[in-house]
Formats: sequence, C-alpha cells, structure tokens
Amino acid sequence: MTQSIPKVAIVGGGPAGLMAAEALLSSAVEVHLFDAMPSLGRKFLMAGKSGLNLTHSEALDPFLTRFGDSATPLARAIRALPPQALRDWAASLGVETFVGSSGRVFPKDFKAAPLLRAWLKRLRGAGLVTHVRHRWLGWTESGALVFETPTGTIEIEPAATILALGGASWPALGSDARWTEWLKAHGVSIAPFRPANCGFDVAWSEHMRSRFAGAPVKSVVLSFGSETHRGEFVISESGIEGSAVYVLSALLRDALTERGAATLTLDLAPDRSLERLTADLSRPRKGQSMANFLRKAAGIEGVKAALLRECLSADAFSDPAALARGIKALPLKLEAARPIAEAISSAGGIPFTEIDEHFMLKKLPGTFCAGEMLDWEAPTGGYLLTACFATGRMAGLGAQAWLEQAH
Repeated sequence: MTQSIPKVAIVGGGPAGLMAAEALLSSAVEVHLFDAMPSLGRKFLMAGKSGLNLTHSEALDPFLTRFGDSATPLARAIRALPPQALRDWAASLGVETFVGSSGRVFPKDFKAAPLLRAWLKRLRGAGLVTHVRHRWLGWTESGALVFETPTGTIEIEPAATILALGGASWPALGSDARWTEWLKAHGVSIAPFRPANCGFDVAWSEHMRSRFAGAPVKSVVLSFGSETHRGEFVISESGIEGSAVYVLSALLRDALTERGAATLTLDLAPDRSLERLTADLSRPRKGQSMANFLRKAAGIEGVKAALLRECLSADAFSDPAALARGIKALPLKLEAARPIAEAISSAGGIPFTEIDEHFMLKKLPGTFCAGEMLDWEAPTGGYLLTACFATGRMAGLGAQAWLEQAH
C-alpha cells in the first residue's frame, strides 16, 4: 500500500525532529512527521521530569568546548541557534526562562509539558501532519520508507527524508537504535554506542547499600586525572550517579573500557585545607565516639562518614594525618559503567564524516540526520538539548535547500 507522497518525511518526534519540522514549515514545505510511540516528545518530557534544563547561559566559545572532539562539526549548527536564540524561541511559545545559580537555563515553571504542547500546537497550525504509532522499518528496494502501523504496513516515497531517531539510551521511550542495521545495509558506517552521562557500579557493602541508597552527597569535589568538578552526586544501590558524576562520565567510561579500572577521587571537605583538617583531627577525642568526633572536628557525618568507613582502612581512623588525607582524597573504585539503557544519553552513532555540511548522508542523497543519531556527546547542563535542537534545525534547512535545488 502506497500513501500520498509528502514533500518531506521526518522520522522521529523528539526535539531534533520537531525543530527540523519548524525550519521546513517556515518555507511552506509540506511536512509529515512519523513516530513509533503513541505520542510525541516522550524522552523530552522525561528529561523535564525533574526540571527542564533547556540550555546553558555561558558564553558561546566555552559552551562549544563542552562537546569535546565534536565541537568543530557542531559549531556551525549551534552558532546558528545559540542559547539566547533558544530562550527567545521558548519565549515565542509563551514560555519564559530564567538562569539558575549554576548557569543552567530553565522554564520559569520548570516543566517541559507546557512548552511541548505550545510547540506542537504551533507546528500543527503551520501545517505539520503527525503520524504516531508508525514504526520505521527501513527502506524497500525501490527506496520507499516502510512503516509498521496499527492498520498494517505502509510505504512512503518522500522527496526528502530527515531521520531524528535518537541514540541508544532510554529505549523504552523510543530510542532503541534499530535504525543502525538499515543504514549499515546502505554502506553508512556506525560508531558503536556507549553510555554517556551515566552512573557507575561500586562494590558497596550491604550496610552501605541498604542504609544509604538514594542519599545525596553534597558539597564535594570529584577528580579523575586532570579533571576536577565540584557538585553533588547520589549513592545508588549499584554505585553512584548524578550531575557531578556525569561531568566526568566520558573519561571514567573510557578508562574502564581501555584499562578495566577507574578510581574516582573525592574531596569530602572542599572548603577545608588538608593542614586544617589534620590539625582539627589531631585534637584529643575526650571520650567522644568516632562518629561524634568526625562531625564536630571535620563536619563529616551521615553519608560522608559512611563513605569514609567504606573506602578507608580501620587503621586510618587512628591516624589523624591519614584520616585527613582520606577526607581530602578518598579513593572510590569503580567497577563498570551502568548499562546504556539507563544512561541519560549515548555516545556513538553516525560519524560526522558520513554527512555533509547540511547534515545529509553522503551515501544516501536526500536523507538527512540530526540529534543523537550522530556521534557526539556532551555533559548535562543544557548542552544535550541545545545540540539536538540545533542539528535538527540544520537538517531541516538542508532538506529545504535540497528540495529547492531538485526543483
């Protein structure tokens, strides 16, 4: 069965796909958007569950460095849709934003749903036709897109196609990376997917796991190699997770892959010098329990005290200098990265060498790619969404230029 032919088919209804649609609709191109899930933007809504971090307020040049080796191929797209432009875009949808203390940008009500509703209303009003429960199954031999729908299999033959199917994290929300097999069949190389912005396994004792799973570790500095980050993280049943961990997760993941081991260093008292801690811990205990003594002398209690017990030898607690060194540089051995299905995002996917400056696949002319399908990664903090929006817009403009050239 072959349906009427849309000018452009967008496959994937997340931020990248929707921004591609917006770019195309501004030039009155007929656009049909297909998504496998019952509703659009599911991962976007999940990302905003604890507060939608839309972008980051830092200056553009340092902003771009957060993308590491991918900063150069992403720069053109992000410079064309920088953080302030994203804030202006949200305002045009009636969603005011503010800059948090960490420089992150949030909607004033912190919610993703009102922005998504307003956006979809505007896109549909501009002519976007959406098709949910349409799972893409690749191409026919003649090049038609094949979709599995509730009423059977259909084929679509658009003049241009934009793929915005996500990476490999949170597959339950639609990003299952099944698309890799269809692109490989057309000669497109795919870099293996790896977890990004992920947690890590630690061999906790049963006491640590049962008593402190879910506990936040605040005001701490995490270090690995030459990289250092101050923030907070959370103890999980399996190990550690949270924003401060995610900043270092790429380095930790790669070290585990290459060497089979990674030890994270924690400074549990970043506002006290080693000398002061040593002096404070050298005072007589005067009959105090070690727990009370640590609390009064060093400000260490609760989950931080538990981490000391977990990672230091018993002998260290009788040596003030060794205990102070442990508080300032506590070694936490990591065993493995958590599975990619749990990761906030993923690294890997389509290398930038496979696409041109318009985000079109070199081996599949007329087919464009955007978002987490591409091989890049960035820490949380608004960088992920910004790049998804920006690459989606660039793919949409690329498809528009392709159509103009073809006609």
